[in-house]
Amino acid sequence: MTDQTLSEQTRQTLEAFVSNLPADQQATVSSAFEALMASDTASNAIKTGDKAPDFTLPSVRGGNLTLSDAFKDGPVVLSFYRGSWCPFCNLELNALQQRMDDIRACGARLIAVSPERPDNSLSHAEKLGLSFDVLSDLHNKVASDYGLIMDVHETLRPLYLEWGLDLPAANQDDSWQLPVPATYVIDRDGTVRAACVDKNYTTRMEPAEIVDALRAL
Repeated sequence: MTDQTLSEQTRQTLEAFVSNLPADQQATVSSAFEALMASDTASNAIKTGDKAPDFTLPSVRGGNLTLSDAFKDGPVVLSFYRGSWCPFCNLELNALQQRMDDIRACGARLIAVSPERPDNSLSHAEKLGLSFDVLSDLHNKVASDYGLIMDVHETLRPLYLEWGLDLPAANQDDSWQLPVPATYVIDRDGTVRAACVDKNYTTRMEPAEIVDALRAL
């Protein structure tokens, strides 16, 4: 287990990624990021105090999972992530896995959701050794219900493909839409008690903050 916080890990990963890009790609990424930050993306996202919209999604390990059914066993930590190709998401998933004993000790269940096809997500979950629920939200229907839709900027799409990130193939969707990364701590009656939603897709809720929120329920 690393001694670094998740934010420290993501910052270092971002700096390394950007510094290795050619100058023209750096400019494209910077311009697209500025446009995203200036947009109203996620302005209507589910927030603390709201009721969490119910859903039923397929688990990458088979069968379906319904959020309201999960509440019968205790509170839920619901994490929306962009996909297995996203290095910041992988850091987050690993960090969450490292705190699973603490999350379970609070009687809680962790559910991670991405728009990737189930077969992509399953192989990734197995590779990372994830012991929590990983669900497939094809076409971002649930992410939309939570107000978390963001569009990959048109100038970035050719770069993604150049980098080997074929999102339409990975997500079985040509929209180039992704969920804004978000984490919700939800109590047993379906009320969001803590939330982290940030269109800056490198910003994630620290696992320690999640555990603290669970312990406060």
